[in-house]
This record gives sequence, structure tokens and C-alpha cells, in this order.
Amino acid sequence: MPRLSNPLACRTTGAPSKPAVVFLHGLLGSARDWQPVLDDMSHDYYCLAIDLPGHGDSKAVDVCGFEDTSEAIFQAITSHINGAFTLVGYSLGARLGMYLSAFYAPRFRNSGTPLEALIIENGHPGLDESEREARWQNDDTWAARFEGEPMESVLQDWYQQPVFSSLNHEQRQSFVVARSDNLGTKVAGMLRATSLAKQPLLVEPLKAGGVPVAYICGENDRKFKALAAQTGWPIVEAKNAGHNIHAEQPALFCRLVRTLTNPYLQTN
Repeated sequence: MPRLSNPLACRTTGAPSKPAVVFLHGLLGSARDWQPVLDDMSHDYYCLAIDLPGHGDSKAVDVCGFEDTSEAIFQAITSHINGAFTLVGYSLGARLGMYLSAFYAPRFRNSGTPLEALIIENGHPGLDESEREARWQNDDTWAARFEGEPMESVLQDWYQQPVFSSLNHEQRQSFVVARSDNLGTKVAGMLRATSLAKQPLLVEPLKAGGVPVAYICGENDRKFKALAAQTGWPIVEAKNAGHNIHAEQPALFCRLVRTLTNPYLQTN
């Protein structure tokens, strides 16, 4: 496939000779969300954090689904990394990481950039067919709000969703402030393009793909602890953390990633 005319923006830290780790952020975030993690881990790793389409410095990149989003990420990774790497994804980034690990592993190997392991931070492996229409209606409603209402107003409601129940008021407000520079139309486009309603169930494709998987979930994130338990993947629980572990407890998150990448994960 030809190189994209608008490649994804990236930030790198650490020496390229060190083991490589790639980080994918969640919806409304950017590569800079990982900065505390990059500062910590760059002593021992070569770190690549990618701005997903419609986010950060990749706002000019528009996508319509999982496949072109994954292609953009694939091109970003193979442009910056020579050799094996571990992929770490949070929330939306975790879902994209699962998709890449399930369907792009042969391309990574053939490119000389083998995907050695996937670390999921609170990512959803996919919905049954019967649940997808309701999820699409929910995501489309949020997308319409992002398109048509002031960003700060929508974010105030976004962070009241049950998945963010472990956040206190100050944490919620810090996220609202940090996310208010997003463009509503771009967030809406990415939300629709990568809706959970469009994502295939990924547990079995991941097993078939052969990339070792581990799941980090927050002790206080009951929904995603339950989802993780259903997958059969190795689970690491982050104590005193909710949905966004790397933001709430970056030092703990780094320790967990180090444990899971040194050595690389054992095959499932």
C-alpha cells in the first residue's frame, strides 16, 4: 500500500538501540498523554508515542474505519522502528492494538519490525452482534454532540460516564482542561470510524495471530476487570487505580510494563 500523504505525528524518546515500545493513546488524548511514562521508560527503552488520526498533531489525518486507521499506525511504526517492538495501548489505543496484533502481525514480520507482544490497558475485545446497534446509536449520539456543542460542555458530561467513576472531581476537571483543545469534528470522525460497534470480536483472532497478550486493568475499574477475566489472557491488576492507569499512577504503570516486557511475554 502506498505511503500516506498525511503521516501520523509521533514523538520518540530513548536510544534506538534499546528495546522498542510503542504507545497508543485513547479517544480525546494524544501522544503527550504518555510523557510521564516516556520520561521514565526512556532510560531503558526506545519509546514511540503516536498521535492517532484526528488527535494531537495528527488532526489533519482523516480515517473511515479500523483498516485505514491500522494502516496509518503500521506505517508510523515501520517508519520509526527497526527491529522487534512491544505495543502498548490504552482504551481506544488498546482496541487498535488488538486489531493490529490480530491482523497485521505477518506484515510487521515481513517488514523486519516484528510485533513481539501486546500489552492492553483497559481495552474492549469486542461486542456480540446483538449489542452492536445499541452501541452505534450511543457513539453516534456522542459524535453529534462533539460536532455541535462546545467541547468543554461535552467533556463535562463525557467524564461523568460510569467508566470514569474512579476519578474524583479534581481529576475530572484536569481531564476536561487537558482535552478542551480537541476539535469536535475530528473527535466525532474518529469516534464513528473506530466505534466499538464496528470492531470485530478479537479474542479468537488474537489467539490465531500468535502475538503474546497481557492485560493490565485497574483495581477499581469493575467493568474492564470483568471483560479481562472473560478473555483468558494473563491479567495484571493495578492497585488503587481506575480506567486510566498510566495517568493516575504512571510510576506503577511503568513498573508493570517493565515486568511484562523484560523478558518479552511468554506465548499464550
